[in-house]
Amino acid sequence: MTDCEGDGSAGLTPLELYEKLTVQGDTVRALKSQKADKADIETAVKLLLALKVDYKKITGQDYKAGCPPTNVEVPSDNGPASEEGDDLVNPWAVSTSSAKGVDYDKLIVRFGSSKIDQELVDRIERVSGQRAHRFLRRGIFFSHRDMHQVLDAYENKKSFYLYTGRGPSSEAMHVGHLIPFIFTKWLQDVFDIPLVIQLTDDEKYLWKDLTLEDCHRFAVENAKDIIACGFDVNKTFIFSDLDYMGSSPSFYRNVVKIQKHVTFNQVKGIFGFTDSDCIGKISFPAIQAAPSFSNSFPQIFNDRKDVMCLIPCAIDQDPYFRMTRDVAPRIGYPKPALLHSTFFPALQGAQTKMSASDANSSIFLTDTPKQIKTKVNKYAFSGGKDTIEEHRKYGGNTEVDVSFMYLTFFLDDDEQLEKIRQDYTSGALLTGELKKLLIETLQPMISAHQERRKQVTEDMVKQFMVPRKLDFNY
Repeated sequence: MTDCEGDGSAGLTPLELYEKLTVQGDTVRALKSQKADKADIETAVKLLLALKVDYKKITGQDYKAGCPPTNVEVPSDNGPASEEGDDLVNPWAVSTSSAKGVDYDKLIVRFGSSKIDQELVDRIERVSGQRAHRFLRRGIFFSHRDMHQVLDAYENKKSFYLYTGRGPSSEAMHVGHLIPFIFTKWLQDVFDIPLVIQLTDDEKYLWKDLTLEDCHRFAVENAKDIIACGFDVNKTFIFSDLDYMGSSPSFYRNVVKIQKHVTFNQVKGIFGFTDSDCIGKISFPAIQAAPSFSNSFPQIFNDRKDVMCLIPCAIDQDPYFRMTRDVAPRIGYPKPALLHSTFFPALQGAQTKMSASDANSSIFLTDTPKQIKTKVNKYAFSGGKDTIEEHRKYGGNTEVDVSFMYLTFFLDDDEQLEKIRQDYTSGALLTGELKKLLIETLQPMISAHQERRKQVTEDMVKQFMVPRKLDFNY
């Protein structure tokens, strides 16, 4: 064997070197416990000691298991720095200068995820035995991390579970909030797997000018809308952070493990926190990360820590889970996989996503048919021309027209959607007629949701939110 001093550490960042040391330490312990050949153990120990020397040179600190390097520059984990004119995408703000919306191909490169291509869509259909959901067929869920590994595990008779969530900042949800829940329900139905839904009422208290009582009340009210999507109480656990954190030692232990393995420099780099942010914000990412690990829910998974997690979410939530995926192997857990959706645009245009804080930018699940009609006709950004004559001659632009964008989310018939696209771009279909089609799609959909929500009682909410065993054996 050659001398291994300094082997493999050149060019590594302090954090990468720390992680390599952690892995090498695990290797040494494994060799010793297996009573491996003495020469193999000595070689592994020699490399470990050499890495510790390099670590001390780079960081000025002695390596200590479980304590990542501190006071070193940590690059932002949001990908390359945004240049002027680039899209702004983070968990709290989304904006772009393009009327077409965020450039998702650029975002995939910036975030380092993988595009959901036709090969993956076809594989999901083969494995599930079902036609792909329209959100997959139309590229609304467009990016992923490790979805092939999830399918590999499923084909090998290894189960996985779903995790998604909602930040309850208001009593009423809007139609854009339904997107992850519509898709998550489809995934749960076709794969027949457990689902956990986190309501981050603690986060909203930390970020918004709201009382703790209001945040918790919003969580319960939002749970009613989520339940109205049709989830099965025997397969679904919905929880408020303010309730569950205090009643689940296993959950809190995972939060603490995650906190120990993420430095202040890292969260500043990932989330943009500043020295003036309250310490609650700085520690919160660990709370959103914890549901990614199955032993956070011992009542469901019987303390197993090896059940893989799949997270359907909008891509602005990805920074939380890049952090989670970085931490996972260092605390002995599988990395969560992700499916990312595009943003649901505001009525005024795709430069921003729909927001519950702006009543005129949103179609709320509490809106009446008349309110829906008024909002669409008055505020929905049009890709049509200024006059009927020009529109008939040149046609409309479906790439910027909000009414057409909304139909891609909610109109299930692919052939009908394509005919609408062709008619609008040719000028045969006018803007007012396109808006009418959207209104006729939204009104019955939201009315049906409102009727289902009326059937959700306080007792039903409690049934979904009590920690309990679900109809799965682990």
